[in-house]
Amino acid sequence: MTTGVRRRMGVEERKQQLIGVALELFSHRSPDEVSIDEIAAAAGISRPLVYHYFPGKQSLYEAALRRAADELAARFVEPARGPLGARLLRVMGRFFDFVDEHGPGFAALMRGGPAVGSSTTNAMIDEVRQAAYEQILAHLRVETPSARLELVVRSWVSLAESTALLWLDGRRVPRAELELQLVHDFAALAAVSAAYDADMAGILVGILADEPADGPFGDLVARLAALVPQASPVLPDQRLR
Repeated sequence: MTTGVRRRMGVEERKQQLIGVALELFSHRSPDEVSIDEIAAAAGISRPLVYHYFPGKQSLYEAALRRAADELAARFVEPARGPLGARLLRVMGRFFDFVDEHGPGFAALMRGGPAVGSSTTNAMIDEVRQAAYEQILAHLRVETPSARLELVVRSWVSLAESTALLWLDGRRVPRAELELQLVHDFAALAAVSAAYDADMAGILVGILADEPADGPFGDLVARLAALVPQASPVLPDQRLR
């Protein structure tokens, strides 16, 4: 609750305040469930004044989404130094920070709905995905990706998104485990693609060459190696019997 004399805000300052208030409300409930009256009350102004700055809730939502999209895209920015596994793990930590802070809004954004169905909002969602894709390519030091590498990276970005949405529904898996698992998923996608493509094999060898034994990718190798003694190997001639 605010007290004392209200300070008169300039146009841009008031707009930014309303965007911040809307983002906070959207972080706790789906945008479809938040009314202009609630936004006005939270901002300490009248409903008509909200419409003075934004024509309607859709335009305010798009402005809030623009800020959120820029912030989410920034979570994928990481200095290209050190092992890739550690870099991706830090990226996933920041990504899940955002998901944790903006749960219902993040879910509504990615799943779609009446408040997020415009071409403008869909374009902003695609911008976030594209920014994440380009950041991963930058980490791999690849300017012109092959078709297989593009498939690996875009599939992984989509997997991170869907994993976050599933995690929000009950948070039944510890967040830290999912962050590490997603880094492992990237390595697994790259490894499977490398089995089919020489260029991908070269990229994977380059990645693993810089990875320490105690890093995320080393951890994955150790986990898989621990499973080998438990498996019953099937020889080629046995498959034919």
